[in-house]
Amino acid sequence: MSSPTSMVDWDLAGRTARKLVGPGPETTREDAAAVVRELHEAAARAVAHVEGLTGLKPAEGGPIPEVAVVDRPGWIDANTAGMAALLTPLVDALADKQGSRPGPVASAIGSKATGVQAGGILAFLGSRVLGQYEVFGSGGRLLLVAPNIVDAERKLGVDPSDFRLWVCLHEVTHQLQFTAFPWLKAHLETQIAEFVEATDLTPEVLRERLGDLMRSLGDAVRGTDGESEGLLALVRDPKQREILDRVTAVMSLVEGHAEYVMDGVGPDVVPSVKTLRKRFAQRRKGRGPFDRVLRRLLGLEQKMKQYADGRTFVGGVVDLVGMQGFNRVWEGPANLPMIDELTNPQKWVDRVFGRPAITA
Repeated sequence: MSSPTSMVDWDLAGRTARKLVGPGPETTREDAAAVVRELHEAAARAVAHVEGLTGLKPAEGGPIPEVAVVDRPGWIDANTAGMAALLTPLVDALADKQGSRPGPVASAIGSKATGVQAGGILAFLGSRVLGQYEVFGSGGRLLLVAPNIVDAERKLGVDPSDFRLWVCLHEVTHQLQFTAFPWLKAHLETQIAEFVEATDLTPEVLRERLGDLMRSLGDAVRGTDGESEGLLALVRDPKQREILDRVTAVMSLVEGHAEYVMDGVGPDVVPSVKTLRKRFAQRRKGRGPFDRVLRRLLGLEQKMKQYADGRTFVGGVVDLVGMQGFNRVWEGPANLPMIDELTNPQKWVDRVFGRPAITA
């Protein structure tokens, strides 16, 4: 997985994450098997509800989506491979562009250090992520992390069957977004490539910005309120910021769309949906100092803002032009929302409906 010249030792990252992550809540073998069965069934049931509410269908002739119920190490393995597939070519391209690739000894030492760091992040996320549609890397699978789902439903004190279906509604929506519109993945990959091309960081500037980030993390340890973009705060070049705004808008759209769907199915499908939303919103805040530090480092506070802004955008557009009108957002990159339209749905409607529909 990791080449001798890789700037991240992904093999070490995976081993580190597996060592650090806990096994999850205690359960009997029989109960664990029942959870796996119910999650597969919930994912299958969710498909019809998501398609019915959104009016979307997977692209004809596309691959049949795969659902994988995994444990924490399984999620780590999938994401280590996915991150390596996505980031290694980009980091290598950046190093070549800057002419700053270290020698073999320095590269080996540096890649192990970053591998350990990446492993710590993967372990943290691997104990919390409930589900995920794999966009990059091998791609195409819907992952449901059984121990994290069980852990969350127990801590929230909610109905397990309702919660499992609710989670599946969110992840199946992501699956449908990318299988119905294959151009969406290609668009994101293009934006990431343009981001690398625009990079002009020097080691001195990078060290200065890392110092600013560390001060932000110190505030998080002390419990100081505030938002931080985490590692993304290292990027200040106007061209890169412009690209990040476009990527943020896309991710806000797909997250907000999934949030809209998981609540929009209503109590006929998920009887305790209002209770789930209320208690789950509290879970996302993260209370302990370790949680606060890592959330700030990873920019998860901004992630929560993405959920909120995206949900506002989707709900606002549907209120204005209906679901069929909202679905014009999927016609092509030109119809994706701009960052300032997320909180002003009328502005998007005026722009998109002021010209003819995009045809394939």
